[in-house]
Amino acid sequence: MAICDHDERMLSTMQDEPLSLATILRHAMTSKADAEVATWTGSEVRRMTFGEMGRQAGRLANALRELGVEQTDRVGTFMWNNNEHFVAYNAIPAMGSVLHALNIRLFPEQLTFVANHAEDKVVIVDGSLLPLFGPLLPGLKSVQHVIVANGDASALEAPAGVSVHSYDDLLAAQSEDFDFPVVDERMAAAMCYTSGTTGDPKGVAYSHRSSVLHSMQVCTSDGMGLSERDNTLVIVPMFHANAWGLPYAALMCGASLLMPDRFLQPEPILAMMQAEQPTFAAAVPTIWTGVLGQLAAHPQDITHLRSVIVGGSAVPPAMMKAFDDKHGVPILHAWGMTETSPLGSVAHPPSRVPQDEVWDYRISQGQFAASVQARLLDDDGNVMPHDGESLGELEVKGPWIASSYYSADGVAVEPEKFHHGWLRTGDVGKITANGYLTLVDRSKDVIKSGGEWISSVDLENAVMSHSDVVEAAVIGVPDDAWDERPLVAVVLHEGASADAEALRASLATTFAKWQLPERWVFISEVPKTSVGKFDKKVIRAQYADGQLDVVTLAGPTRP
Repeated sequence: MAICDHDERMLSTMQDEPLSLATILRHAMTSKADAEVATWTGSEVRRMTFGEMGRQAGRLANALRELGVEQTDRVGTFMWNNNEHFVAYNAIPAMGSVLHALNIRLFPEQLTFVANHAEDKVVIVDGSLLPLFGPLLPGLKSVQHVIVANGDASALEAPAGVSVHSYDDLLAAQSEDFDFPVVDERMAAAMCYTSGTTGDPKGVAYSHRSSVLHSMQVCTSDGMGLSERDNTLVIVPMFHANAWGLPYAALMCGASLLMPDRFLQPEPILAMMQAEQPTFAAAVPTIWTGVLGQLAAHPQDITHLRSVIVGGSAVPPAMMKAFDDKHGVPILHAWGMTETSPLGSVAHPPSRVPQDEVWDYRISQGQFAASVQARLLDDDGNVMPHDGESLGELEVKGPWIASSYYSADGVAVEPEKFHHGWLRTGDVGKITANGYLTLVDRSKDVIKSGGEWISSVDLENAVMSHSDVVEAAVIGVPDDAWDERPLVAVVLHEGASADAEALRASLATTFAKWQLPERWVFISEVPKTSVGKFDKKVIRAQYADGQLDVVTLAGPTRP
């Protein structure tokens, strides 16, 4: 797109007010002061209005200033989704510092790496997580202060040079008045790190501008449609791409928030639903698989949910249809990643589409947001047409999409992920003429068998549609005749009797004969990453080491 020279442009007459999370916080604590954030305790909730949250944010900002936290300093959080985390989420960026929500499910060496790489100066830790955090602390080189919320600060043994504080005592000693500054909108507001599935985790620094614009998209009808009429159950962790942007979008529109804290199993999730009747919820597919199983054993009316957004990995169509048909709850499929803030596309079907085509749109990854540009490139770098058939690696660009990974020393981190202003996602897919994305696979997971492609995602979804199957993950394994063939790792329902022959036979009407997998393994649980995705690298390693008891059926033969 050509841009005119300065002397040829007509400038607008609009005010140039920076987009700032401080502005959104002030709006929330005044105009949306009656909205609530509520944390589940196991039997009831602890409530806090947005007005109270804003006053607590002022106290926390004053406390952090007193501890020496300045603008651009990083403040880590090591916490569940709860009221105190929400206060920190707002106070830290609004005071001009940088929120860094640490992923509590990373391996210890990865947690140490990201805290040191981000140079966290202070970390706010939930008391229940001290046994996990304590052993890390001696290796955190930049941390000067630890603040313990919801627990006993004296229980943490800190190395020399690190001070430990009680969250409650620290805030009680401070004034709630704080002049939250409006900083340059391009300044970093928050950081998240990728889950480190390959190599070290990579840091993404979201700006105030990107966070505000992303929040607007979450609130639109083509986004998640969040509004002040919603009570939003935020199961997706606040360290996972900023809880998909829901906390800041809620501030903007006044949607109340229901936080599950550590109670993330199906039974307590349904208990809090029963008690609080949320209208909207968000979590990765594995959470909803468990909820569906719990509902089968203990039926409960969940029609108070107007919509459930699911992302992080491909959603099995069978699960979506089960929620629709059995519980009257629509699953809203979305696509994004840490590098995209994360909202890239949402699968709202077009309003003017025949009923028999609606599911084709719902099970896609959805239509791109207006501000997100997308293209597909083949292996030779050619841009592929958006015809719903042509495949390529997805690249995206837009105002809330990363242009690089964070680097404190200026040395580019994995620059190959950023291609002439576009983010290379590593996803392989196709795009329709009206902008709907369907992902076929991750580029590293697609199976090339005899020179032809087999989608591991398509196979997984088909296997998981079988009534005896809870979960299924598909990987490519070496094969002398075909170069690579699919291996299916299956988790069966308790008491189920399906075997490899029966499961393969169920695929025969959907897949070509040469695509049908001959290698099957039955396991108790599919390994998961720190954000709940299937961890296929673990299955690959187990297969390579001979740890899996593989059932091998007759495979295809060369013509």
